Amino acid sequence: IAMAATRNVMRAVRVFEFGGPEVLKLQSDISIPHPKEDQVLIKVHACGVNPVETYIRSGNYARKPALPYTPGSDVAGVVERVGERVTAFQKGDRVFTIATDSGGYADYAVAAANRVFRLSDKLDFRQGAAIGIPYFTAYRALFQKGHAKAGESVLVHGASGGVGIATCQIARAYGLKVLGTAGSEEGMDVVLRNGAHQAFNHREANYIDKIKEHTGMEGVDIIIEMLSNVNLAADLQLLSRAGRVMVVGSRGPVEINPRDTMSKESSIIGVSLFLATEEERQECAAALLEGVEAGWLKPTVGSEYPLEKVAQAHEDIIHRGGTRGKMVLLL
Repeated sequence: IAMAATRNVMRAVRVFEFGGPEVLKLQSDISIPHPKEDQVLIKVHACGVNPVETYIRSGNYARKPALPYTPGSDVAGVVERVGERVTAFQKGDRVFTIATDSGGYADYAVAAANRVFRLSDKLDFRQGAAIGIPYFTAYRALFQKGHAKAGESVLVHGASGGVGIATCQIARAYGLKVLGTAGSEEGMDVVLRNGAHQAFNHREANYIDKIKEHTGMEGVDIIIEMLSNVNLAADLQLLSRAGRVMVVGSRGPVEINPRDTMSKESSIIGVSLFLATEEERQECAAALLEGVEAGWLKPTVGSEYPLEKVAQAHEDIIHRGGTRGKMVLLL
């Protein structure tokens, strides 16, 4: 890489056509991007892998980037160069991002300075790459869209993945009663270690009954839902009066009975970090950076892959059950 840098080229994963994981092509002769006046060039040490990146790559997502493109939003690394109008960062700063302009599955990435944040010395680069989309999405789902309040209960469906762990940590820190589901004993342990008061195994046939038993007549105030196409109809049965399901992830259509929302005046609310305003993003960032300093925001890193194994990472994030922590690429 050091030699490559002197030739101004780098490794980057490129997508030339939409399709399965095999369309991810690692190339080693891509020009290192130059930061424009309001951008930062980052030497990438780790990049998070998010389910949404697999949907975009497959071509089945509302937002389609122009081809060819390099995937990846959540990078952590060291500032290499800054644009002339950038004053908040300088060469050598440890940083993480919530978006990149050139793509994060690469040795170097450029990002708009307002999408870049300082990485505390309390966290390593792998943890830095696990903050971006998961924690910002979790905060947005809970507070900006879900209007969660201390004392309310939240059920996190799929709580052992990146967004799930983030939600458990944030909700616990803000005084909510946290329930989480996972697909294995190990996953349930992860959920409990990261702030949940109670964990349930969503592979058990009667786990919905167990949750109902636990919540009694009250029901759950908020459900953070990663797999709406499977769980949404059951979620509506679990809600309290005026409860809300926050749709964070879905892999297809689902059939529900709208009457189930009428009986409790409950809501189904979609969550998209891409639609956050600048003000909302800065609110998320301030809360989360405070969480790092306070010690409750501590990303759990799951599977790690070298850049050469990016296709395997995309395969595993969708098809391998029992996620435990955030999946990252190491550079």
